[in-house]
Amino acid sequence: MKHFALTAVVLILCMLPPNVWGEALSGTQILSQVDRNLQPNDLEMYRKIINIEPDGSRKEFVLWFLKKDLDKIVTLFVSPASEAGRATLRLGDNMWLYIPNVGKPIRITSMQSVVGGVFNNADIMRLDYSVEYDVTALLEDQGQYLLELKAKSGAVAYDLLKMWVLKKELVPTRIDCFAATGMLIKTLHFKEIKDIGDGVVRPAVMETDSPLYKGYRSVMISANLKKRSLTDEVFTLNYLPRVKDLR
Repeated sequence: MKHFALTAVVLILCMLPPNVWGEALSGTQILSQVDRNLQPNDLEMYRKIINIEPDGSRKEFVLWFLKKDLDKIVTLFVSPASEAGRATLRLGDNMWLYIPNVGKPIRITSMQSVVGGVFNNADIMRLDYSVEYDVTALLEDQGQYLLELKAKSGAVAYDLLKMWVLKKELVPTRIDCFAATGMLIKTLHFKEIKDIGDGVVRPAVMETDSPLYKGYRSVMISANLKKRSLTDEVFTLNYLPRVKDLR
């Protein structure tokens, strides 16, 4: 019996993450934990997107966000009233926009934006980073991990990312996004780490600015996250007109 108990303890301890023992995490392990902390699988949550122009004027959108597995995402526009009922679908690298009374969903690209502003569709319907990027370097900077990430394919919105990650929380504080030419496209700033629902502690606010859009800013606020399992049927083109019925 003692031998059995000892074996069970050893098995449990072996399942703990390396950092419990003070061992260094690999870049891949860090990125995987960042993904889990930012966007657990099978969930629903609300996101408010605020676009701010150089003159201070603002436009706000509220989206209902659904995610399943690593590559299925649906968003539903809740407000403003002029946009309510629109929905988007992402399956891997493919994206569509559904507009009520317009017929079939329209193909959209990752670099376009269904809300305008600095956030593009890839930012709004983001897959896990580890799905789209490989870790090419792990450094330390300003007391944080610094990951350098390279896109796995040309279909990804950004060719290279530099991601600063808090060591304890394993969530990012900043991500610089670059084109294949090395040009900085935008910077994402992660703020206000807190419980956004269902015990998930992560930055509730993401802001972005870009040297390509001087004076413009966009803010995305996440809230009311709940774990929710949905059938694969929900994440299909035919289901987009009915997504609103799931709220």
